[in-house]
This record gives sequence, C-alpha cells and structure tokens, in this order.
Amino acid sequence: MPSRLIVQPAKKPLRGSVPVPSDRSITHRALILAALSNGPCELRGFAYGSDNLGMLAALAALGVRYEDDQKGTLSIRGGGLRGLTEPKAPLDCGHSPATARLLTGVLAGQPFSSKLVGSGSNQRRRMRSVTEPLGKRGAQIVGTTHPEDPTEVCLPLVIGPLTTERLAPLDYVLSRPNDHAKGALLLSGLFASGPTLIHEPVLSRDHTERMLSALGLPVQAVGSAVSLHPPADPLAIRGFVADIPGDISAAAFVLAAAQLVPGSSVSTRRTGLNPTRAGILDMIRLFGGRTGITPTGDSLGEPYGEVSSVSAPLRGIRISGELALRGIDEIPVACVLAARARGTTEISDVAELRDEGSDRLHALGRVLRAFGVPVADKPDGLVIEGDPERPLKAARLSSGGDHRIAMAAALLALAADGESVIDDADPIAVSFPRFVGTLRALGAEIEVQQ
Repeated sequence: MPSRLIVQPAKKPLRGSVPVPSDRSITHRALILAALSNGPCELRGFAYGSDNLGMLAALAALGVRYEDDQKGTLSIRGGGLRGLTEPKAPLDCGHSPATARLLTGVLAGQPFSSKLVGSGSNQRRRMRSVTEPLGKRGAQIVGTTHPEDPTEVCLPLVIGPLTTERLAPLDYVLSRPNDHAKGALLLSGLFASGPTLIHEPVLSRDHTERMLSALGLPVQAVGSAVSLHPPADPLAIRGFVADIPGDISAAAFVLAAAQLVPGSSVSTRRTGLNPTRAGILDMIRLFGGRTGITPTGDSLGEPYGEVSSVSAPLRGIRISGELALRGIDEIPVACVLAARARGTTEISDVAELRDEGSDRLHALGRVLRAFGVPVADKPDGLVIEGDPERPLKAARLSSGGDHRIAMAAALLALAADGESVIDDADPIAVSFPRFVGTLRALGAEIEVQQ
C-alpha cells in the first residue's frame, strides 16, 4: 500500500547541517563512463535512489561487473568501448528519462540489438530529440509512436545492431537546450568514425562534457557549442575515482524549507555547485532569501561545497529565460517560495514541464490551490499570488506519482494552519530517499504512514 506523509505546521525554526543525496545526473554519467572505461573505477557517495539503481541494473545486464559495499561505494570494472555484451532481456529504464536517453546514445553504437522499456510516465517521454540525430549518424532505432503526438516516438525502443563498423560523424543543431539529448549524442560520439559537433540555442547542463574532459577525452566547449573527437583506442577511458557531489535539486527543498519557517538557519553539505545547475540559488536570492556558499572541493570537473540558507522576508519575482533553464527541475521549489513571498511571482519559459509525460505545471497549480494559494495558468508557466502573513490552509492531496510534487507539498504544509496529508509519497525515493528523516533532523514534525 502506498505510503503517505503526515506533516504538522512548523512550531519552531529549522536548524542544522545535513547531507543530501548524491546528484543523480552526475551519477548516471559516472556509471556509464565507468562501464566504458578500462577500469577499475570507484564511485563514492552513490545514492541508492531508484533511478540510479535502474541505470546500474541496465549496465549489469550489458555485462558490466560491479561490487557494492552497501555503504555508498561502488567498484566497477569497465570493459572499454567494446566491452558491452548483448542483453538477454529488455532493459528497464523505470521512471527515468535520463536512463532511457543516455543509454540510447551508448547502445546506438553497439554491434548487437537491445530494447529499452519503461514504466509509468516514462513510456510517454518524447525521444525524437535523441533518436532523430542518432539516425542521421547511422543508428538503427525503431521507436513506438507517441500516443498523443504521431510525429514523436517513445519507449519501447529497439536499437541496433549497427550495420557499419562505426557511427558516422555528426554536426547537429538542437532546436532547444536539452542536456539529455546532448549527453546521448556525445556518448554516441565515442563510437563514431569522426567528430561530433552539437549546437544549442543556450547552454544546457554540461555534466557530460565536464566529465569527458576531466577523463582526458578530446572534448571542447565554446559558448553553447560542444565538440568531441572520438578516441582511436577503445581502452582510452582510464579508470577513475569519483566523489559524487550532492544533488542541488534535492538540497533546494531543504534550503527552501528554511525560507518558509521564520528564524530558520540550515545548510547542506557537499552540494553540487555546477553553474549550469545552480539557478535555484539565484532564485532564492532574488526572492530575498539569504544564502551563502563555501566551496570545498571538485571531482571530475564538478565543484561542490556547503550551502547555507537563513530565513528572510520574501518578495515576488519574475523567473524566465536563462534563469528558468538553469533551475528547470527546481520550479516546484520556486512555486513554494512564491506562495510565501509578498506579491506576484510570474514563471515563464518552462513549457517543457507540460510536455514531459505528465503536466507538472498543472500539478503544481493543483497543489498550490489546495493550500489556498491563488494561481493562474499560462501556456508556458504560472502566475502565483503570495501572502506571507496569511497561513496556508491545511490540505490533503496526492503527489500524483511525482517525487518533486510530493516534496513541494510537504514544504507548503510546514506553513499551513493544521495537519496536512500527502498521499502517494513513495515516489520521493526516486531522488531523496531520506527526505523525511532530513526534515525531522532539522526540527520539522513529519512522519511516514503506511
């Protein structure tokens, strides 16, 4: 039976320093490159969320050997660029579009067939931004026609086998910034006969190119364009040790909680500080929140540090353009802050949140209204009317199967006038398995009920 969260209004400030789960996006790429390396590799700080476990299971089905100490360290022995083997069954990408898209890039260059399947909303994720350019470089991919858009394809996908020795070179312009598509194309470029050149309208998350560069591969980034020359040696990716930074998308909920509860002061340790991901920190500052950053290290080109958040009066802001892109996953957090900010917050240029399997903007509007927050829908965003002096209404609602919706609702419940209940809380394990325990460690009254 799905679990639910029981959340009481905050009676005292939240205080403390807490860890957050390792970054899922970085972990996905580290797992793939470890599998393609000339091993051995060690990934420290592995997060046991369902998305990363699904990627690990898919790589194991492709013949990758690993050992897990069950304490957050994975030892992986890669077999080089030619070391993967044909899977005996379809590879299950679960609910993770990143798993599906990044694996498609790797599998496009293999001499064997494979099939990718998914569950829930992942079966409706649009895949054409990956399959079309891969087809141009010679990949053999047959997708399923999208149920709502006949011009699109989705899972299940049947990939390969490659009919030539290597994929063709590629010079491709993405119609919109897309780190999944960019990552998939760069990974496919490892199996190409010539360079891969990708152009984006605006720079999206750059985890893939940072990691490739840190491993000594010939990748160059200039503005929003990136190129990769394929290595001649299939054993070119050396074994490596990676200390995975904490996920700023998870940290965002902790940092925002401090802004909702007066008198609060919290910090998150080893938090990823990649500038293409740190839009939420700029958003909090624009809202008027007080934040601080103390850099503490770098791993495979990814900076990390301690991030602090101290409550302060919030004001409505406008979120659009490049800022919206850098904080696209944290829009639910921005909506929470907007609900307690004085005045109007307008969020624009996030129409893709209506495209991805489920309409996250519609879900956010539903949650805000349940807590008594006035909100208006726009095709590409939301307009939210905040009032920090009026308690929110206690609510009972469902996450709708969305981990970020569940956590956003839990934060709003901290500012409500009574006990709130969030049903279908299990999806939180996708990105923040210890979310409840973390908030409780800071002083929140929240519990899980089966």
